[in-house]
Amino acid sequence: MTNPENSTPLAQIGVVGMAVMGSNLARNFASKGHTVALFNRSPEKTRAVLDAYGSEGSFIGTESIEEFVACLERPRKAIIMVQAGPATDAVIGQLADAMEEGDIIIDGGNALFTDTIRREREIAARGLNFVGAGISGGEEGALTGPSIMPGGPAESWETLGPLLEDISAKVDGVPCVTHIGPDGAGHFVKMVHNGIEYADMQVISEAYHLLRYAAGLEPAAIADVFAEWNRGDLDSYLIEITAEVLRQVDRRTGTPFIDVILDAAGQKGTGRWTVKEALDLGVPVTGIGEAVFARALSSALAQRQSAQDEGLPSGRLSTLEELGIDRTEFTEDVRRALYASKLVAYAQGFDEINAGSQEHGWDINPGDLARIWRGGCIIRAQFLNRITDAYDTQPDLPSLLLDPYFKNELGGLVDSWRRVVVTATRLGLPVPVFASSLSYYDSLRAKRLPAALIQGQRDFFGAHTYKRIDMEGTFHTTWSGEREELEY
Repeated sequence: MTNPENSTPLAQIGVVGMAVMGSNLARNFASKGHTVALFNRSPEKTRAVLDAYGSEGSFIGTESIEEFVACLERPRKAIIMVQAGPATDAVIGQLADAMEEGDIIIDGGNALFTDTIRREREIAARGLNFVGAGISGGEEGALTGPSIMPGGPAESWETLGPLLEDISAKVDGVPCVTHIGPDGAGHFVKMVHNGIEYADMQVISEAYHLLRYAAGLEPAAIADVFAEWNRGDLDSYLIEITAEVLRQVDRRTGTPFIDVILDAAGQKGTGRWTVKEALDLGVPVTGIGEAVFARALSSALAQRQSAQDEGLPSGRLSTLEELGIDRTEFTEDVRRALYASKLVAYAQGFDEINAGSQEHGWDINPGDLARIWRGGCIIRAQFLNRITDAYDTQPDLPSLLLDPYFKNELGGLVDSWRRVVVTATRLGLPVPVFASSLSYYDSLRAKRLPAALIQGQRDFFGAHTYKRIDMEGTFHTTWSGEREELEY
């Protein structure tokens, strides 16, 4: 390891945690000409990174937190890339004990935003700055340029911003990073970003499922379809890699790779957090919620097997041929339904971010988010340019779906969307996000919803009161008596 007392110059940035994400971030900083201090609880891991990548730039390897902190120039800046939860708290505590007033601790993991709010408050009381930074792009993005969503004090951004801009992805010369807002704003936005990612992945998978089991296309042919779609409105990272996955052939069996993967999707928690927080905020994120539930159901293998063993009735099912549906036309309908459902997922995600911003006083600019999500992150997509334009034109847009461009787009998609949901239902193929997103869309545009009956029921059994459409005030009907209407 390098002796910090003999190290010149000092490191501009330090990274704690030498797993793949941490080491790749460190290499990214070094590739931009910055000297980077490295620390891992296990010194062997730090040595392994130096042995493998030390020639790529200027690194300072350290074996203790004290040595690590001594290597950093003032104000010291240290990014933590360790497992979320107690491990993060432990490292924060060690760094805070060794640092001095004005130094900056950055948590780059997927922390729950309420933990970030607590940590920022505790660290601020010690005279230090704490930044919760969402980092998206996976291992490749960490190395070549991620999308970064830092929160925390504005003064920290003045110091940290240029460093993060250096390593972030760039689109049209614009860095995919901006200061999101105070305390937990950055991790809140990253949480919802991941929720949108859940919905996006699910609708893509539903489209694949329909092309495979309704249209009867083989994986290689579906890969070609997705590659073609990626040259149009659906141009995005997830569509691009979907084609790659479907084109892959398993080396062991020679069969399509997709056919040897167990159909049980995992999750690490950010999707669930997104849905839980949306419930607390009263924001309907139905597409994201269905995507989370779809993963949970896919992993309920014993329950699914029991349903198959017991022969759970399906009713009469049809085929495309019986329904008189042309396969080529159906494929185009699926493309349009996928596009429409993706738009709903993004719209619902932005609704939750706006609600969270109001609840916590963060003053988040949705246009800035669309701008920094255009590159580096997992949900990067061509239409984020249009989303940026929408919020730049009308920052207080009630719903992304009401932007003139997207409203016009939906007008050309909705008939196909309806046909796909109906056809999938008649074929007995599950499309939870396609269907729930269409129901959300129809609920948004409906003049009347069945909620009036729910309010009547609530007043009947619980005297919960109701409002009328023809006069102001709050009312209750005496259901067990004369059924008089009382005004409160």
